[in-house]
Amino acid sequence: MGTPRTNKKTSVAADNEEPMVMAEEEPIAVAVEKEEPEDVETTEEEQAAEEPCLGKCKSHIFYLLVQYGAVRQCTTSSRSNNQWPKLPDRTHLPLAIAVALLPVYNYKYPATPTPPSQQEKLPTSRKIIAFPSYPDRQSARAISASAPEAATMVKAIRVHELGGPEVLKWEDVEIGEPKEGEIRVKNKAIGLNFIDVYFRKGVYKASTMPFTPGMEAAGVVTAVGPGLTGRKVGDVVAYAGNPMGSYAEEQILPAEKVVPVPPSLDPIVAASIMLKGMTAHMLVCRCFKVEPGHTVLVHAAAGGVGSLLCQWANALGATVIGTVSTTEKAAQAKEDGCHHVIMYKEEDFVTRVNEITSGKGVDVVYDSVGKDTFQSSGMPDPLPMTELAAKSLFLTRASLLSYTATRDELLQAAGEVFSNVASGILRVRINHKYPLSQVAQAHEDLEGRKMSGSVVLIPDGVFEQ
Repeated sequence: MGTPRTNKKTSVAADNEEPMVMAEEEPIAVAVEKEEPEDVETTEEEQAAEEPCLGKCKSHIFYLLVQYGAVRQCTTSSRSNNQWPKLPDRTHLPLAIAVALLPVYNYKYPATPTPPSQQEKLPTSRKIIAFPSYPDRQSARAISASAPEAATMVKAIRVHELGGPEVLKWEDVEIGEPKEGEIRVKNKAIGLNFIDVYFRKGVYKASTMPFTPGMEAAGVVTAVGPGLTGRKVGDVVAYAGNPMGSYAEEQILPAEKVVPVPPSLDPIVAASIMLKGMTAHMLVCRCFKVEPGHTVLVHAAAGGVGSLLCQWANALGATVIGTVSTTEKAAQAKEDGCHHVIMYKEEDFVTRVNEITSGKGVDVVYDSVGKDTFQSSGMPDPLPMTELAAKSLFLTRASLLSYTATRDELLQAAGEVFSNVASGILRVRINHKYPLSQVAQAHEDLEGRKMSGSVVLIPDGVFEQ
C-alpha cells in the first residue's frame, strides 16, 4: 500500500559528485528486502515515509564505495541526529570482499527526521544487498579484474650507456608482482664480482639497454607467484648467475634459480660466497678434479675466488702456489692455505714455479687475472693450438652457468659450498662493504686492485641499520 516507485532510480553519490541516474532497464544499485514484524501495524503515511529514498538516505553505520564508484550505498541517519559519518571519501575494496563484509543492519528511511515518539512503530529489520551499477555482472567482474595495480617503486643501479664506473646511475625503478614460477625478493646483500665490470664495459653484452647489473644476492622472499609451491614469504634465499639484475633493493627471480640459505648462515655471507664459492667448486671438483699429491697454481690468490680456491685445494690435499701483487695480499694468501706465495710484480713467476717444483711444473693453473699472468691485465691474446700439443695440455674458459644448468646441479654446488662454510673448510673474508648507491666507487676500487677477499653491496636502507 506504500507510494509506488518511479521508473528511474537515483543512487547516492559521494560528496561533490552528481547523483547517478539509471534508466529503467539498468539493474537497481540496491535491493531492499523488507521484513515486517507481525505485531506492528503501520499507516499508509508511515509506510510511505519508510520507502527507500536513495537520494536522501544518510547513515552513521555504513558507507561503502567500491572502486571507481561501482557501488555507492549508505544506511539511514542516526535516530537522534542527521549528521553524516566522518569516514574516508573513498574506500577502495575488491567487489567480492565488499559484498562479503556487508552485514545486516537495522535501519529506517524517513524522508524527515522521525520524532522519538514514533520510532517504536517503525519496522525494526531490513536487509541491504549491494549490486554493481554495471549493465551486467560480467562487466563488473571484467572492470574489477582490469583495474590497474599501484606500482611499487624501488631503488636500483641502471646502466644507460657502456663505459667507466660513472655510468652506474642510482634510480627509481618499478617492480611488479611475481608471475607463475616467480618470487619477489628483498635483497639483504649483493655480491660484487668482476663479471659486473665486464658487462658495464661491454666486454659481455647485456640483453637489454638500459640494464641493471649484478649476478649474485641474498634476501628475503616478500611475494610468491600464483600456484608456486616450495617457497613462501619470509624464506631466506640466495642466487648466483642469471637473471642479471641484483643491483637493486628488490627483484623478481625465477623460483628455480634460488637456493635456500641455511639458518646458521648470515645472508651477507651467503651473498658474498654464492657465485665465488660455486665457481671454486666448479674449478676444483669438475673442470679439473684436484686430488692429494697435485700441485696447483692460483693467480690472484687473495681475490674473492682465489682465496676460496686456495682453501679448497689445500683441504683436498694439494700443494698450493699462489701469486699476489702486494705484501698485504701475500700475508692473506698464506693464511688461506698457500704453501708458496709469489709476488709476481717483483719476480718472474714462471722461474719461481720451476724452482718450487724442481722443474716439474704444476698439474693445473687457475688464472683469473688474464693477460699479465696468462702469457708472461686484460683479455689474453689468441693462443695457437700447437702450443698445447707439446705437453698435451688442455685449456678451458669455464662458465658457471654451464655447470649449474639443471636444478640438481645448482643444489649440489650450493650445498657443498654451504657445507664447507659450516664445517670451517672455507673461511669467508668480507673485507669490504659499500652502500649500493656507492657502487661506482666499489667498481673503481675493484678495477684498481685495491681489494682483497669478498666485496658486498648493502642496500642503503639496510646499510644504515
